[in-house]
Amino acid sequence: MKFTVDKHEKYILLKLNETKLNSLISPQLKSELILMNTEGQRNIIFDMSQVKFADSSGLSSLLVGHRLCKNAAGTFILTGLNDAVARLITISQLDNVLSIVPSPEEAIDLVFMEEIEKELKKEAK
Repeated sequence: MKFTVDKHEKYILLKLNETKLNSLISPQLKSELILMNTEGQRNIIFDMSQVKFADSSGLSSLLVGHRLCKNAAGTFILTGLNDAVARLITISQLDNVLSIVPSPEEAIDLVFMEEIEKELKKEAK
């Protein structure tokens, strides 16, 4: 699996440099997401701008990322979806579960906004 990782203080930007997110890639992606989570990363932005095709095992790996981040009180955000992948996510009704934004910059803004909200809620208690 080819990917790049860009680590920041509040989030990690994971870009998949593959055209397919299928049963060949999915197990490796799940392992990578679990590893990032155990290293303390709770906000993961997953850039799928290179991905042209995804199948059910690919969707499964996205749900693993979502669950790991949610359990760590963080956020898993998808960005850069092409039409075919976005359609698959909509058909499987995962657009109601997953956070999806058009660009990595908007995903970064969303992470910071949610982090500020969490801080404000802590202070209010």
